[in-house]
Amino acid sequence: MESRYFSEIFGHPMMKLLKFVHSSVLPDMFKATYQAITKRNSMWNQLSVPSGNLYAWDSKSTYIHDPSYFKSMTMSPPGPHGVKDAYCLLNFGDSITTDHISPAGSIHKDSPAARYLMERGVDRRDFNSYGSRHGNEEVMARSTVANFRIVNKLLGGEVGPKTIHISIGEKLSVFDASMRYKSEGHDTIILAGAEYGSGSSRDWAAKGPKLLGVKAVIAKSFERIHRSNLVGMGIIPLCFKAGEDAETLGLTGHERYNIDLPSNAFYNMSSET
Repeated sequence: MESRYFSEIFGHPMMKLLKFVHSSVLPDMFKATYQAITKRNSMWNQLSVPSGNLYAWDSKSTYIHDPSYFKSMTMSPPGPHGVKDAYCLLNFGDSITTDHISPAGSIHKDSPAARYLMERGVDRRDFNSYGSRHGNEEVMARSTVANFRIVNKLLGGEVGPKTIHISIGEKLSVFDASMRYKSEGHDTIILAGAEYGSGSSRDWAAKGPKLLGVKAVIAKSFERIHRSNLVGMGIIPLCFKAGEDAETLGLTGHERYNIDLPSNAFYNMSSET
């Protein structure tokens, strides 16, 4: 029995579709649209546009803010720095992702970021998300480790974006604790397990800890891109020796930490693959 196909009986459906497209979607349609694109949107054309070659920062904006880490930046890198008598800000287990470190979702009503926005007259319904406010480092610093599913060993397994300020023994938000350490002139570090920084390569997962005053992360292993981002922000990524971690060494996070670096340390860190 001879085989027959629908395309032989009715014609190839794609050919009919192509004929319809060629007869209906014409170049003049695109020309007419793009020739008048600057005239048709009256609301866009009425927007006030500042003049000048440099962006005019608006201090009242809660979306775009002049980042503080540019203000002290010099043409010559400052070179490697050690860490002296640092406190442990956070003590994590394995598989801490960039979404744990810098969440992109909705801003919780009880978070430091929400408090910052409400103090500036932003209604709760207009909070939007952390991801939409990446241009404001004040919000993003407060979003760092603001994931409500994170587990910090300093809290004995409690779930949530809190930590213990070691010297006073008080439970605070991660942001508030870090700001207190900074105001007291103390360095901080993070302890972690394996695969620290896995997930999407969010630059704010390195920028945020930098703004919190974190000087080093000591982990069993790092996700490669996140490790490079930490180095780029001047945060020292250190690995435990094979077979060791914070628990095997008896580290609880209540210790003080000192790190001495050789003069070429950051060159070696950034050149590794």
